[in-house]
Amino acid sequence: MVRKGITNLVVIGGDGSLTGANLFRQEWPSLLDELLEKGDITKEARNKYHHLHIAGMVGSIDNDFCGTDMTIGTDSALHRIIEAIDAIVSTAYSHQRTFIMEVMGRHCGYLSIVAALTSEADYVFCPESPPPADWPEKLCNKLEQARLCRAK
Repeated sequence: MVRKGITNLVVIGGDGSLTGANLFRQEWPSLLDELLEKGDITKEARNKYHHLHIAGMVGSIDNDFCGTDMTIGTDSALHRIIEAIDAIVSTAYSHQRTFIMEVMGRHCGYLSIVAALTSEADYVFCPESPPPADWPEKLCNKLEQARLCRAK
């Protein structure tokens, strides 16, 4: 980075990426000292590039960062989910099958909720609203109703 004159970085990521970028920024002076001791850079270069500026941008498919409408990556993830659902729906319908899909999102149900609304899913699980204790019975009843409607 010193040889190329890079002193500014934009880091797009989640907790790990942004924490790592901050650690890198904190260690930058000691890394420069190390390079100077090894003779990989000159003292002038050490002085010229002594500051490392980092701009962090939240990139998370979870869309769980406060104060943003949508984090970088969320729209792309949602697009891929809807494409997958669209591909499966015609197969499910023609073979009279029920499909259960799991989507990304870790501890945030944004993707599952939006995908469920967009695809008119019959049932959705999301971390923010744990299912009631009788969810297996309710889900089985829904599946039985769907099969009865298809059989007619």
